[in-house]
Amino acid sequence: MGNNILLVKKIMIYIKFLLKILLILVVADILIFAGLKLYYTYHYRNQPIFQNPDPAYKPKGLLQLLRWKLFTKRTPWPDQVKLIKEDSPPDRVPDLHRMRVSFIGHVTFLIQTNNMNILTDPVWADRASPFSFIGPKRVIDPGIKLENLPKIDVMLISHNHYDHMDLATIKYLWQRDKPTIITPLQNDVIIKNYIQDSKLNITTLNWQENIKLANHITINLEPAQHWSARGLFDRNRALWGNFIIETTAGNICFIADSGYNQSLYKQLGEKYEIFLSLIPIGSFEPRWFMGDIHMNPLEAVLTHQDLQAKYSIANHFQTFKLASDGYLQARQELVLALQQYGISSDEFITPQHGRAYWFDARNH
Repeated sequence: MGNNILLVKKIMIYIKFLLKILLILVVADILIFAGLKLYYTYHYRNQPIFQNPDPAYKPKGLLQLLRWKLFTKRTPWPDQVKLIKEDSPPDRVPDLHRMRVSFIGHVTFLIQTNNMNILTDPVWADRASPFSFIGPKRVIDPGIKLENLPKIDVMLISHNHYDHMDLATIKYLWQRDKPTIITPLQNDVIIKNYIQDSKLNITTLNWQENIKLANHITINLEPAQHWSARGLFDRNRALWGNFIIETTAGNICFIADSGYNQSLYKQLGEKYEIFLSLIPIGSFEPRWFMGDIHMNPLEAVLTHQDLQAKYSIANHFQTFKLASDGYLQARQELVLALQQYGISSDEFITPQHGRAYWFDARNH
């Protein structure tokens, strides 16, 4: 009897906590969609709701979210992990056949090749959240200080979740460097609402569209199996995707967030000769909740094989606690998956924050 009373009390505490979070989110939505700019709401009013390549794959709803938060065992993460060494990138990498890829954290990479500096999903925020006081907190400092970045030519933003679209960082880099911003359809609405600048250089792409840039670089947008939202009332109103970066030093497949989809990644592997893929391995538990939208380490290895990539670098791990997997779990399970398929750690790299990796296309 006593145990049942304790369980009920525990459940009530969780429910009260979740109701508070829900109230905060509702208030935030009201501010975002009504108070801040009527333009934001108006622009979305008649826009389509985007779907995955297979519409059967959908994000879970509020009831499933409550089930996850209430009944899934919590896994501990450290409050803070010390960054061993900060990267000091060069101003440029002029070589046509070599690329330098620095892991800054989560899914943020600095890619340097052929005198072009490309930044993926630039996030320097302390929290992956609309608020500074609550939400997933960064446990390790970025591998490069924001002010120490070289001049950025291109920013790729895969979708609008808070751990991928950090508006304050985007605004800082726009004001400093005036880079070309490339993002899937309708994400420009959010960015333009935040950065009030008529000269903002932003290009939106649909799946299977591309833009040709200087220095023989082409950016392609391809499908991903995921979803989008920044609040409660804008689900899938902005598109998401994978970027294929075509360069003279080899083609790069940047996967920021996606569930495993064998047919999709085999098609991409056949369409593009992938030299390097950047593949997420974390935020995958519990599988019943995350399986459709986040691949696990074993599926990341299968994606590497489907793409027929020469090399891969893991991302989306050990930066923000976004799911129920433990701090070391993604890294440990990736080691086992690589052993299972006979793939070396030099071919599929688990990066250290603040470390850069060099690749030379002439060796293949």
